Amino acid sequence: MNADGWLEDTRTSYDTVAESYAQLTRHLLDETPEERAVLALFAEKVRAQGGGPVADVGCGTGRVTAHLRQLGLDAFGIDLSPGMIEVARRDHPGLRFELGSMTDLGFADASMTGLIAWYSLIHVPDDEIGSVFAHFRRVIRPGGPLLLGFHVGDESRLKTEGYGGHPMKVHVHRRQHGRLIAWLDDAGFAVEDHKTLTSAESRLGGIILARRRTATGHP
Repeated sequence: MNADGWLEDTRTSYDTVAESYAQLTRHLLDETPEERAVLALFAEKVRAQGGGPVADVGCGTGRVTAHLRQLGLDAFGIDLSPGMIEVARRDHPGLRFELGSMTDLGFADASMTGLIAWYSLIHVPDDEIGSVFAHFRRVIRPGGPLLLGFHVGDESRLKTEGYGGHPMKVHVHRRQHGRLIAWLDDAGFAVEDHKTLTSAESRLGGIILARRRTATGHP
């Protein structure tokens, strides 16, 4: 699986399902109090850093970006899919959404106070995760928080249909906490908290809250 192949498949798949995805996920945070609590904690960590821009990477149709704005953060969204960005801009007018890829973030070094990837790493192949986390570390200020949401497990499967029965072609990768924590440590992040939960977001979801170390290998 080459990088261009999985990125193009992901982009095309989410362009196809953008409208139905928005309808089916719009109210998920209303049904997930534990996730709302984690997002509130992330917001506290951002405020403790003095505030500033927060990137919701892989924002989809913008529901988490909008929630972060309601929590008082200067949050904006970035997504690979033009279709998802179009729906996000329509459903959340006045908020900032832009096209981009977590594999090549176009932000200046240390320009983000915090970053969130909410169930958006699930299509990234193992051999690309290190590069993605290196981009995350580059753009987050020293000490800034990183919040990840993901599906917990050991298997990967090809998803060929989803969100209203529309055709998709994406691999969904389930991962254990320990594996992601090791990758984060290698990339220069210190993990502060992690948990597994079951909710409307995921039948077995993982949450990791980390912060960018001031230097690789140092707190």
